[in-house]
Amino acid sequence: MALRELLAPPFCWSCSGPARRGDALCGGCRASLHRLAPEPVWLSGVRVWAPVAYAGPASALVSALKFRGAFGVADVMAAQIAANSPPEFLGGTLVPVPLHPRRLRSRGYNQAAAIAAALGERTQLPLADCLLRKGPAVTQVGRHREERRAGPAGSIEVRAERSAGGLARRLARVLLVDDVVTTGATLAACQAALREAGAREFGAVVFARTLGR
Repeated sequence: MALRELLAPPFCWSCSGPARRGDALCGGCRASLHRLAPEPVWLSGVRVWAPVAYAGPASALVSALKFRGAFGVADVMAAQIAANSPPEFLGGTLVPVPLHPRRLRSRGYNQAAAIAAALGERTQLPLADCLLRKGPAVTQVGRHREERRAGPAGSIEVRAERSAGGLARRLARVLLVDDVVTTGATLAACQAALREAGAREFGAVVFARTLGR
């Protein structure tokens, strides 16, 4: 064991207790994850699947990746998605939900893109980080349910490419990727933009889904 591990052993992102090397959660917190049914749900016209509910240890993992730069957590989330998602879901091209450029500059990374990259490594599915978010940089946190249902602040567009036909072929079947879903309005906006670009088949996988959705 390395000296740094003796001085600072792995810890659980949820309870701060000791965890096994390579694990983001201790055994107790991992066991307390609220696992969801294997069937996908429809949210704002998008077929969505998530392995766990956005509560307790799952929300702690989301915060660790989104706000504390714990990039290793992205692979933990991807592992849950890859191991438990309906077989028909893991196909097509992975497309991460975009982060507003201003927020991307401030944070330095897009958590959805990190999860999508880790999921691509595990599933060998192609990745196309092809969506852009424009307009005001407004976070979903704190927005009322009605505002969330109305969709993301601003707009979502597909990046222009030299070969529009090539992009359409790559996006014939799309699997959107994000960390959390609440109403599905942002996923719906992504789906609408991709449909205009030629995509025809859609699905979405996220690590956690808000309870009651």
